[in-house]
Amino acid sequence: MSQREEYQRTIGYGEAAIGQIRRNETPAYPRNYELWYTYCAGFNHALNKAINDIIRSRGGISAEEVQSIYDQYLAPFRLGDRIDEVGGRISGEINDVVAMVGRTIAANAKYCDSLSGASTELTQATNAQRIEGIVQNLINATRATEAVNRELEAQLADSQRQIIELKESLDAIRFESLTDEMTTLANRKHFDQSLERMITQARDSGEGFSLLITDIDHFKVFNDTYGHQTGDQVLRLVGLAVKQNVKGHDVACRYGGEEFGIILPRTGIDNAVKLAEQIRVAVMSKELVKRSTGENLGYITISIGVATFHADDSPATLIERADAALYVAKRSGRNRVCTEAALSPSDGTLD
Repeated sequence: MSQREEYQRTIGYGEAAIGQIRRNETPAYPRNYELWYTYCAGFNHALNKAINDIIRSRGGISAEEVQSIYDQYLAPFRLGDRIDEVGGRISGEINDVVAMVGRTIAANAKYCDSLSGASTELTQATNAQRIEGIVQNLINATRATEAVNRELEAQLADSQRQIIELKESLDAIRFESLTDEMTTLANRKHFDQSLERMITQARDSGEGFSLLITDIDHFKVFNDTYGHQTGDQVLRLVGLAVKQNVKGHDVACRYGGEEFGIILPRTGIDNAVKLAEQIRVAVMSKELVKRSTGENLGYITISIGVATFHADDSPATLIERADAALYVAKRSGRNRVCTEAALSPSDGTLD
């Protein structure tokens, strides 16, 4: 997408957000603008559903409800708070185990002292009663040490279960932090990390890879005409088409807004174009029906830019070529795949 198109798209979201602030008489605080911008852009499906449910039931939304939804779906430290909570619980489990191990070490040291003392006393004992008393003391010390060891064993078993559960919680948080809720594809953060890693691997191994950048044609017009819920449906449809056509090691992401990025390991330009065509055709073949009314909205199309890794590429230069190829596809009539081979110097080729 060109800088001009990106400007127009984001200004459209911004103007729509201001419209929602006025319509709902929401104080124009930065966080409220953020909430309505996110709503208008359709980035957060759960947030949109929460707002739509309230407006549908009551015809409007209060400032308190806006605050509550912001805290639930957009609060910048929400994910961090959950990580801190899990981390605190793990730290607590470790502290409990360390304390229990300390008590066990002390008990075992005391038992060793008892054995040493008993050994000395036994060499000096002169009658059966004295020997019986020493043995009874050893039995009592052994039982006490066994009890402490069993307590430690139980503590370790319980901590193991707790830590397994906490690890699963951390895995879930990590998955959530790298997943786009709307499409269930990877999100932009995952895309950026994967592209960095892929470039490093390509340089080390000498195996190339390709990058697709896709954009839904006329999405803003479609979104404005039929509403954000239908726009969300379009995003999920495209996300599904992408997911159904990529392979196991491919990395499919929602790049931003109505754009998707697909990283194709060990894939040359020809095979990348074939996959891009499969995705384009899969999207175009799906008839869109508005769920709320059953209205047939026809078909949607996407444009795709394809670039392949060059030895001197950075993430920015590779994305720039794929994005420039996408722009060529847009200028050439949309609903098509264009590669970096179609770029002219004025399109921003970097070679």
